[in-house]
This record gives sequence, C-alpha cells and structure tokens, in this order.
Amino acid sequence: MTKAIWWIRRDIRLQDNPALDAGLQNAAEIIPLFILDPALIKSPNTSKSRLFFLYQGLEQLQKDLSSSGSRLVIRSGNPTRVLSEIQQESGASTIFAEADFSPYARRRDNAVNAELPLVLTGGSSFSHPEAVLKTDGTPYTVYTPYMRTWKSIHDLESIRLIPEPKRIPTPMDIASDPVPLYDIPGAKLTAFPAGETETRRRLEHFTSSSDAPIFTYAEQRNRMDLDGTSQLSPYLHFGMLSSRIAIKAAHEAISRATDDQSRQGAETWLNELIWRDFYIAILYHFPHVLNHSFRSEYKHIPWQNSQVDYLAWCEGNTGYPIVDAAMQQLIKTGWMHNQARMITASFLVKDLLVDWRWGERWFMQHLVDGDLASNNGGWQWTAGTGTDAAPYFRIFNPILQGKKYDPDGDYIRTWLPQLMDVPEKFIHTPWKMPEKVQAETGCRIGEHYPFPIIDHAFARQRTLDAYKSVR
Repeated sequence: MTKAIWWIRRDIRLQDNPALDAGLQNAAEIIPLFILDPALIKSPNTSKSRLFFLYQGLEQLQKDLSSSGSRLVIRSGNPTRVLSEIQQESGASTIFAEADFSPYARRRDNAVNAELPLVLTGGSSFSHPEAVLKTDGTPYTVYTPYMRTWKSIHDLESIRLIPEPKRIPTPMDIASDPVPLYDIPGAKLTAFPAGETETRRRLEHFTSSSDAPIFTYAEQRNRMDLDGTSQLSPYLHFGMLSSRIAIKAAHEAISRATDDQSRQGAETWLNELIWRDFYIAILYHFPHVLNHSFRSEYKHIPWQNSQVDYLAWCEGNTGYPIVDAAMQQLIKTGWMHNQARMITASFLVKDLLVDWRWGERWFMQHLVDGDLASNNGGWQWTAGTGTDAAPYFRIFNPILQGKKYDPDGDYIRTWLPQLMDVPEKFIHTPWKMPEKVQAETGCRIGEHYPFPIIDHAFARQRTLDAYKSVR
C-alpha cells in the first residue's frame, strides 16, 4: 500500500490544501506530520504569542483530523533527519509540502530535497514569486505595476477551491509526540482563537453579508477606534486560511457590491492581499532586505539609536498617546492595528531616529501575525529605505495622526486607562492640560503619564537633515 507524508508547515488546514490533495491523489495512506523545528521554535525572534497560536492551531487540527479518521504526528528536530526517520518507519514513498519562500524555508527545503523525495505544491502566497515579473523577466520593485500585472494574469472568476476531504486514511502505528502545551507565560491571545472553524467564521463575518465590513473597508480600515479590518492576518500567516480562499472571497464580494463605495471597499481589501504577495516576492528576489536597506543610498543613515528612547517606545511611555496606546495594544494582545503599526514605526524611525531594524525585531518578537516578508516590507516602507517606500520626508505627526484616526480618543482610552478621564480637548496632547484639569482627572503629567520624550518639530528637522546627509 503506497504511503505519503503530508509535511505540514504554514498550511494548518484541511480545506483548499494542495499538498494534502496531492498526497491523497498519489498514495493510499497519508501521514500528516508537523515538525517542531528548533531553528524556528527557539529563534529569539519568535514571539510567545505566535507559539501560543501555533500550538492551539495544532490542537484544533488534531481534532479535525480525528473527525476524518486521521491523526496528527508531531516530531521535534532537524527536518531532514525527522523526515528521514518517518520515511523509514512508515515506508512512505513521497513527501508532499506546500511551498514556502522565505530564505530559511528555501534553504531547508533544498537540504531535504537533496536527500529525500520532496514534492512542493502551491505555496503560501497566491502567486509564486516567479509568476509576476516584468516583460524583461525581472522582478517588480514598485507595488502598483506589480498589482496591475498580478490582476492581468489571474482569472479570479475561475478559482476552484479544493474541498476538505471527508476521509484521510492514515496508518495508526507511527509514534508521535504530544501537542505542545500552549500555556505560555506572556502570551495573551484571547482575541484570536486558532483553527479553521474560527477562521471560516471570521471570513464569513467580514465578507459574506450584504452589510459586511468588507464593503466599508476603504473608509474604515485606518480608523483605530473602529472594528473595520478583517483581523485575519494570523490565520493567513499560519495557513489556517489559504490565500486562494481569501482572494476568492474578496472577488465574490466585489461582484456583489451594490454601489461604488462598497465595491471600492472590497477592491481595497483585495489589493491588501496582493500587497502580501508583493512583499513575499520582494523577499524571494532580494533576500538581503532582511538585514539591509533595499535602497543602497540609505545604508548609512546616522541613527541616534538611544537605548533610553527605544525602551520608552517599546514600553509605550513616549508621552504621545496614540503611539503609547498602540504599543500597549501590542504588549497586551500580541496584535496591533495596521494604521497603528505605521504610526509607531514612523515615530521610532523618524522622531527618535532609531534604526528600523530595532523596531522590526521588536514587532517580530511580539506579533501573533508576525510575518517575515510583510513585517520587513512594512518597516522599510515607513523608513523610506525599501521598495516602493514612503519618501524620506514623509514623517507622521503623532498628534495629527491621533486626531485623524482616533478622533474621540476611544482607542487611546482603551489601552491607556490612566487617560480615561482626560477631556477630549486634551486626549491627544495631555501635557497641555492645566493643573486644575490634571487634578480633576487624576492624571498628573510626569506622574501618571509622561511628558513627550521629544519635540516633534525638532525631531522632524533632525530626521530630514539625517536623511539628506546620505542622499
């Protein structure tokens, strides 16, 4: 009886899984295998929140597999060694896995393929990084022309999802480690239950009804005080939701839109999903971006790199409420609103003049949806050092950003309870409160909440001078 290993990586799902489907088409029995790779699990850049979410997701997958007559096999160690052991124990003839495109994933898969029969199927992105290229065969480095080509080569109407298999024949004699305990100190993920059931519920809520949030996404996605985003990024990162399912849902929402406003909302979300493909392609073609600025002229920016300023940013003690609220959201939940990510990144890099790599690392160490390609792309975009980046002179004013995207201060009060009673007039500039108001609100600046650690006007000019010096 032919057997195959389904090597699960970032595809923790049964629906629309090309690696699982390929295994079922080519073997009589499937061994679902997840390898706890020390290079990833024990990396200093792996957040506790992501591990919590991963382990919870594996437990849910184990239950889903059991319902289909299968079981999850878990092993720890070097992937080549573990796969070789499983192949010898089971007699499996082939290993099927979904392609992954990070530098480490490609090195790992090349090492496995050199010794074992590995077959890679459709990957974690909708498009393979080699699929969307300029007419001369070179990769795009600007999003808009990439997006136009992406749309021109894909017929979204013809997307056919792979149904979840009703039964997965699996040998029951392969030894397995238990699912790791996900009671991880410091990991707080009450907002993100893992698993396919929750994924489908969220996707349906965001896209399916006539008044679904996707139709107001263009208007509300940047409002930090509103629930206007999908919050599907953790599920996309671990493949509990395939990019094909998400893009098909976006396309169907576009086709159901009843007016220009709702159509723009759905199209904007589709474009955000294409951004994900774009950053995966950038990392694939230009792996040096993980450690270096994509734009060579910005490799030698004279960063200040003050440890005191950096720690104040990390802890949400900068004295700028919109920045501090966002950093508290990250610390307390392992997630941060996307507009908040841009505001906090701009503040670190262009107000405090701290190297973008410091912030990129901090985000990866805390985000439940921390994705190597998207996180790097976002930080370099904000810093002005990356592909299709914001111009170096684009420097967010944290006060104006707060007033625009949290006009009543609801987001700030949620994450900074010490400012709960601060009047709306002062919620974005609490240091301007008269002494009497500070006493009335129980929030004395310098005691209950810090003064701003830097003057924005001074910081802006300092950054402009620093960037100009290397241009």
